Amino acid sequence: MSQLLFILWNPDLEAFHIGPMAFRWYSLCWLMGLLLAYLVVRQLYREQQIKEELFEPLFLYCFMGILIGARLGHCIFYQPDYFLTSWKGFIEMLLPIHIDQYGSWHMTGYQGLASHGGTLGLILALILYVRHTGVGLWRVLDNIAIATGITACFIRIGNLMNSEIIGRQTDVPWAFVFERVDMLPRHPGQLYEAIAYAVFFILCWIIYRRQPKFVGTGFFFGFCLFYIFTFRFFIEYTKEVQEAFEENMLFDMGQLLSVPFMIVGGWCMMKGLKKVKKL
Repeated sequence: MSQLLFILWNPDLEAFHIGPMAFRWYSLCWLMGLLLAYLVVRQLYREQQIKEELFEPLFLYCFMGILIGARLGHCIFYQPDYFLTSWKGFIEMLLPIHIDQYGSWHMTGYQGLASHGGTLGLILALILYVRHTGVGLWRVLDNIAIATGITACFIRIGNLMNSEIIGRQTDVPWAFVFERVDMLPRHPGQLYEAIAYAVFFILCWIIYRRQPKFVGTGFFFGFCLFYIFTFRFFIEYTKEVQEAFEENMLFDMGQLLSVPFMIVGGWCMMKGLKKVKKL
């Protein structure tokens, strides 16, 4: 098939500059996803008549939990041989810098974030938030789950703008040619995920509007884990492996890490539905 039918993809990494500061599309997508989730959860708190002062610290807990968890998840799950075997790697794991062979350093931002680690970090941060505020754990988890899809969608759009987490070679007419990587037509796996997560958010919003009593049962939290990580498991078949050690594995690291979340998600959904029947 002629390459002219494929989508040539090579956007600028930087959206705009303000003086010497450059704002990258990836960072903007992260911030947009978090901002929209913030607005959604604030609306949910107001509708459920949860005090405003109990909502205010939530964003900080979520932001720090996702960032720290996603960074540590990438370093530990995907590149432990680099980040855990030298002082240089350990410093780069914690700080958004790169240290060159001469000992000089420069700011790079966190290059490498893992969604599985971000999920674990978020859950742990929400447990700390619940202990601090006294809001019911399942209510908090369900409210955050409803908004999760919109954040995940924008993060994957950020990956698309960065031409990272690319798909396997294909001849489908909607294939992307990631010019920054190579000139081969590939599955736009990031776009597949972004669409799936947007659909998930819409489904959650519809269910919530029709059955608001589901909030607080753990149903939305379970639905979130089961839907997202089941999709993540199967979408991995369209992606290139991220690290060389995954080449000869029956299931790659993303799939292996997804299985526990799928199991926990299914269990929470069933438990939530049983609670709803008793209401």
